[in-house]
Amino acid sequence: MTLRADRRRRRSDADTRSTTRWLRIGIPVLLVLIWLVGGSIGGPYFGKIDEVSTNDQSTFLPSSAEATQVQERLAEFTGGDTIPAVVVVTGEGALTEAQLADIGDLATTIGDVEGVGEVSPGIPSEDGEAVQLFVPIETSGDVGDTVEAVRAAIADALPDGLDAWVTGPAGFTADLVAGFLGIDGLLLAVALGAVFVILVIVYRSPLLPILVLLTSTFALCVALLTVWWLAKAGVFVLNGQVQGILFILVIGAATDYALLYVARFREAIGTGARRWDATTRAWRGAFEPILASGGTVIAGLLCLLLSDLATNRALGPIASIGIVFAVLSALTFLPALLALVGRAAFWPFPPKTAGRDAGADVEALVTDRNAPVHGFWERQARLIARHARTVWIVTTVVLLAASVGVLQLKADGVPQSDLVLGASEARDGQDVLAAHFAAGSGSPAYVIVPQNDVATAVGVLHSADGIDSVTAASKDAPSGQIGVTVEGGEPVYTAQGAPGERGAPGGPGGQGAAPEPTVSDGDVLVVATLSDEADSLAAEDTVRALRTSLADELGAGTTLVGGPTAIDVDTNDTSIRDRTVIIPVILVVILLILMLLLRAIVAPVLLILSVIVSFGAALGISALVFNHVFHFPGADPAVPLYGFVFLVALGVDYNIFLMSRVREESLRHGTRPGILRGLVATGGVITSAGLVLAATFAALGVIPILFLAQLAFIVAFGVLLDTFIVRSLLVPAAAYDLGRVIWWPSKLWRRERDAVR
Repeated sequence: MTLRADRRRRRSDADTRSTTRWLRIGIPVLLVLIWLVGGSIGGPYFGKIDEVSTNDQSTFLPSSAEATQVQERLAEFTGGDTIPAVVVVTGEGALTEAQLADIGDLATTIGDVEGVGEVSPGIPSEDGEAVQLFVPIETSGDVGDTVEAVRAAIADALPDGLDAWVTGPAGFTADLVAGFLGIDGLLLAVALGAVFVILVIVYRSPLLPILVLLTSTFALCVALLTVWWLAKAGVFVLNGQVQGILFILVIGAATDYALLYVARFREAIGTGARRWDATTRAWRGAFEPILASGGTVIAGLLCLLLSDLATNRALGPIASIGIVFAVLSALTFLPALLALVGRAAFWPFPPKTAGRDAGADVEALVTDRNAPVHGFWERQARLIARHARTVWIVTTVVLLAASVGVLQLKADGVPQSDLVLGASEARDGQDVLAAHFAAGSGSPAYVIVPQNDVATAVGVLHSADGIDSVTAASKDAPSGQIGVTVEGGEPVYTAQGAPGERGAPGGPGGQGAAPEPTVSDGDVLVVATLSDEADSLAAEDTVRALRTSLADELGAGTTLVGGPTAIDVDTNDTSIRDRTVIIPVILVVILLILMLLLRAIVAPVLLILSVIVSFGAALGISALVFNHVFHFPGADPAVPLYGFVFLVALGVDYNIFLMSRVREESLRHGTRPGILRGLVATGGVITSAGLVLAATFAALGVIPILFLAQLAFIVAFGVLLDTFIVRSLLVPAAAYDLGRVIWWPSKLWRRERDAVR
């Protein structure tokens, strides 16, 4: 019986080993197959993202904004949902009769382009050197494509001796869309190329960088698939700006998390562990910090749901979806790949079996600050052990000094014409238009006013500074507008031939029998052409003054003022409100998460203070660079908010990597030895991760959009500052100086206090 039982036990053990062996192979293979399927389905959606994205700024405003309410009702008065483009044509001096006739033929050619409404006749300037055409672009199609078709038609039909530009709101929208064209191919190529080069240099291995890039690329593919269908269902609004940030954030975050796992796996392999044992050990060590880091970033991003701007509210969940898949990929796909590949991933320089205990050398510094050490991070630990207080005070003073530059940050909005970096036909055309016509031609202010109050509203408009002419919308008029003046306290309407003629935008008054203005729900649309360029600060001041004057005369809420300039005003005001509300909320949320993770209060407060100082320094230096190196015209109010969200969330990421390891080491060796051990253990991986993340965000600079270029610099510079100064010097030095107090009031603090007693 004993012999038979022994045989059965051996067979059972053999079956168990066989089953375990198959599971060790089967589980990684299954995970890899799942991600391959997800990536193969999501990959083609890179070419379909334009189907669910829009760059119309008015769609991102809150529904309560005046500009939004006006935009939603425009079609009631104009008879169609269109966005205006302005074609301005000039010659060499005064235009001849023959050239004017050619321009008339050009209007017919433009009108034949698909997606274009009825084009106005040519409207000569007072100096006779230019003609403008008002071209309504239907918003039911792709505005960018239609404008490009108009530009192509003009290029083919324009006679020699004439120059033409397509500008106005539709022209600027088309230029903005064109600026985002490289976001699928160029942006990804630059980001992935930069990451690959850095990883090859760091790991000196051709295979490991490929495995890491597969991790981030497949995370992005599956995230994009999810985002595409949610945008298709109308859950949120997607634009090129959010799309670019999603790409960069997923690649950077997934690579960071992957590097943390690789570091743990390398440690395990270095101790001689086999592939599966190294995988399970690395997963246990990386799971909590990766999950905590991802959760912190997601929590910070979801705070954007408090924004009144639809684009900010969209970025929160969209980017959070990306982070979720970055975490999942780093904790499932990469471990599966490394479990299958093993030590070969590090070829031709696989980790050697650990010999000398570098941690013991570092720990010796606590009692003997002159103890010999080997390696860069060991020397860094010795610097902290010898001069902790001096290090954190000096670094804090330097960062605070750099923060003074924030006072020079001009983040109160920029003209729409400056959003696109480099060449812009719409911007050039706007300059030509302003030289010959009212600068606001084609981009008027729209005022919705009760029919009984039209006379009062028109009187306010005529007496206001910054208004060139006033008309009323009429579906029955050939031009779509009629002139309007006030006589005896009543509105007087006059006929128009075309927009911009007498009484029309850009023209001085009209005569003849006039149709009645279009009335919708008892309201009339009054159109005011601005004297200044629609995206200028002067035009914004005019719109603000109009709103105040109309409210004073007719009562608050009686009239609504909209149009391109009003959209800019409401967007900037909402952005300023958002950053005032959201930034404190993000700080509180992240502080609570850190308290839960570290089971303490002092350490989380220290980390939050460090990232605030780091953000201030990054923003201060960025402001100086923007003003005196790049000579940018200013910044969007959302730039500091986005910079804060990414720098604080991602900066805390590195501190989580550091302090979670410090806590782990402190439980075994005590706080001060644990700080030094944690610094040495995480130094290489966090530095590599910081370089990768900075490189990926810097890749945003290849997209010629001012907002993305500024965000790229702020985040890339801030990440490097966090990596090399804050995480490497400030945090460990301050924590070392405080000692066990950083764990107050956790059990770790009480345990060390009892040991001291």
